[in-house]
Amino acid sequence: MSVPDREDRRLVGLVAPAVQSRALQVQRCLRYLDAIDDRLQRFAFMQRLHSSDVDLFYMLLMTHPDTILPIVYTPAVGLACQQWSHMYFEPQGLYVPISARGAVRKVVDNWPGDEVDVVVFTDGGRILGLGDLGANGMGIPIGKLALYVAFAGISPRRVLPVCLDVGTDNEQLLNDDLYIGLKQRRSATSFEEYDAFVGEFMDAMADRFGRTTLMQFEDFGTQTALYLLGKYRSRFTTFNDDVQGTAVMTLAGVMSSLPLLASPHLHEQRIVFFGAGSAGIGIADMISKAISVSGGISFEEARRRVWAVDSRGLIVANRPGRPLEPYKQGYAHEHEHIKDLLDIVNAIRPSILIGVSSQAGAFNEQILAAMAMINKRPVVFALSNPTSQSECTAEMAIVHTEGRALFASGSPFPPVTYRGKEFDTSQANNVYVFPGIGLGALASQALQISDDMMVVAAKALSSLVTDADRERGNLFPPMDGLRRVSARIGTAVAEAAFRSGLASIPRPDDVSLAVRRTMVYDPTQCLVSKM
Repeated sequence: MSVPDREDRRLVGLVAPAVQSRALQVQRCLRYLDAIDDRLQRFAFMQRLHSSDVDLFYMLLMTHPDTILPIVYTPAVGLACQQWSHMYFEPQGLYVPISARGAVRKVVDNWPGDEVDVVVFTDGGRILGLGDLGANGMGIPIGKLALYVAFAGISPRRVLPVCLDVGTDNEQLLNDDLYIGLKQRRSATSFEEYDAFVGEFMDAMADRFGRTTLMQFEDFGTQTALYLLGKYRSRFTTFNDDVQGTAVMTLAGVMSSLPLLASPHLHEQRIVFFGAGSAGIGIADMISKAISVSGGISFEEARRRVWAVDSRGLIVANRPGRPLEPYKQGYAHEHEHIKDLLDIVNAIRPSILIGVSSQAGAFNEQILAAMAMINKRPVVFALSNPTSQSECTAEMAIVHTEGRALFASGSPFPPVTYRGKEFDTSQANNVYVFPGIGLGALASQALQISDDMMVVAAKALSSLVTDADRERGNLFPPMDGLRRVSARIGTAVAEAAFRSGLASIPRPDDVSLAVRRTMVYDPTQCLVSKM
């Protein structure tokens, strides 16, 4: 704020005399963060900044994503969620307790804003790789929406984080006097009660904010996530980022790696998933759909190129023991049952190994060396979050494949130096895709988000990866271009919505321009401090 403005508003003496640019304030924040060693304290500082100066918060995130993303989202947000009740000093978002069943609309009506474009909501049932955190899971919707604002340009006044509080089975939280959620067991709620509660919430949100408000599911338990996605995806503009967003991200990484493989064709790859939860099966289904298009084959035939491993070993037909869960049955191929992952790798001989198991160190030296024996350029994705749950580190993947692995992880790892060469490490962070998917849905006022819209999002992202990126070990474009990435993905998604008849508005002459105009928020255009 200039001196005359301060004089007009009678602020002289109430703020320090120096008139400083936003760029200088960003540097002050970076210097302060650099002096903090504790990850949780860094997260807390960013939350305080968001409360005191929202534009500066987003300017910092948008101009320094490599530094700030790990602070406001993974991996720091996992630690923050574990401590959420101990850090709860200022209410954020909307908590909808199951005790309000029958009156959910009244709770929704308490939200002060009448215009909401994007809702991210969780029941806290499976927060990252940390399990049931109940109401402490609110940190996830808050973090996700910060990324929508920063990288899709959604107004911070038109986003709504929600926690559906159905209790928790986490004994530590139930015994914590400071826990902010309902002190009741999640398991005490019947499926019928839970199902009706979620349905009441979905209807209340659509009725209050509009049918095309984007509703993003986040961090629900595996079977719950798949059930709710199947139930609501054709009735609301909704998607599940754990299932579909992760799948799009992984498919894009696989597509980016293809030019460096023995065969550049997706349908000629053999893929093993270590982990068969909502993320693993969602990725497998998305890749199978892409394989069917690539090879001109049926979805069922495409699935035969994809294998899945759960806690009991390789998923195969007629596996002894308890019956397979229904969502796994499409990957139960004819093969002998194998328990050990190393034996599975040697038997299936995959070109691509994808970890979504939350089992730290599962991709050990022997498994990585086996992948390197089978493939000139083995593709190894260790996607579990947070870092402490990753199947292997970037250094392990590079060293144990003699520098030949095409590696991506769910959480960030530092660059690796091996035999005198520095390798960048790729983070398969959903922030590359979900803002653009949501942006495209909003720009087209899509009535639902289809599989085709997801596949074109993956293709759009992979198209932005250059040969120079791949040479440095990057399977995704630089993070300093995330708004450009969102605009490209948003355009592809909106085009798919118009093409398929899922848009609720007429197609504009220039879809790309319409998408860019939907990106209404950009605080980096403001260069002078308010004070």
